[in-house]
Amino acid sequence: MIHVIARIKTAAGRRGELVDAFQQLLPEVHAEAGCIAYAPTVDVEADLDRFESADPDVVTMVERWETVSHLQAHLAAPHMARFREKTGDLVVGAELRIFEDA
Repeated sequence: MIHVIARIKTAAGRRGELVDAFQQLLPEVHAEAGCIAYAPTVDVEADLDRFESADPDVVTMVERWETVSHLQAHLAAPHMARFREKTGDLVVGAELRIFEDA
């Protein structure tokens, strides 16, 4: 199993639009082969030492896939191409990290 953290920076004030788009996408992604978990999350202001302040313009996707091949198929899926086309003007940057259990 792999874990994926995708931190997506949105245009100022447009995070809600991206969250809404992800909510609409969830059923298709959850039905994909190899999808264990796929959820949009947003920063919480926790006022804890050594933690960054919450960013109101970031959506972080927390994902788990059975294999890297399943993730690759997900990224190439037609519904993901449609999603990227639909939300392209909302996103100003992204960072993708992939992990496995230690």
